[in-house]
Amino acid sequence: MKILIADDHRLVIEAVKAKLSELEPGIEFVLAMSVDELLAGATDELDLALIDLNMPGADGQAHIDEIRRRHPAVPVIVLSGYEDPAIMRSALERGVLGFIPKAYSPEVMLSAVRLVLAGGVYVPPMMLTALPPGIVAGVAPVQGSEARQAGASAQTLEHLRSVLTERQVEVLQLLSQGKPNKLIGRSLGISEGTVKIHLAAIFRALNVRNRTEAVVAAQALTEAQQA
Repeated sequence: MKILIADDHRLVIEAVKAKLSELEPGIEFVLAMSVDELLAGATDELDLALIDLNMPGADGQAHIDEIRRRHPAVPVIVLSGYEDPAIMRSALERGVLGFIPKAYSPEVMLSAVRLVLAGGVYVPPMMLTALPPGIVAGVAPVQGSEARQAGASAQTLEHLRSVLTERQVEVLQLLSQGKPNKLIGRSLGISEGTVKIHLAAIFRALNVRNRTEAVVAAQALTEAQQA
């Protein structure tokens, strides 16, 4: 396995490298401390790239866009000190498969990386509490107590159960875990094509445009139900 770690702090790089070494023996690491080093070190042979947003040579998220343009098949995770949900959403909409705040524990980071390597998408829990109106059908802006917020989400989940088939609800539950279509199909004993058909219905019910928004919405509904 070959993993790129791009960050302008050597201590962060070494700590991430040490934790990711637990994935499997013999991982080859490519290290970068600036955008120039990032662009020079990135290749199509990478199995994963963890990239900081704020590093020498960075202009917003332009370096993320450039890596995605040059190496579209390489899974990218943003590892950042930012915890602004708007920045997280912007990164996910660019096609990155995860956003890990540096304040999170090494164990969370490792779990997120495993999820992405398995083909899933990692969405930070803090992003789920900052969903704008309209991302989840029927969910109003957050007002009042947490109990009223959970109640509104639970009502939405019940609404979804009334418009989705039992199979589509099962697909939604697996989607909320970040599982890719192949694993969803394998878990339910259906083809990938059938999973895509179910997802299209789920997207309409959730009033979302793509898989990333669907993952965020599904995780929000699942957590609200468990609360």
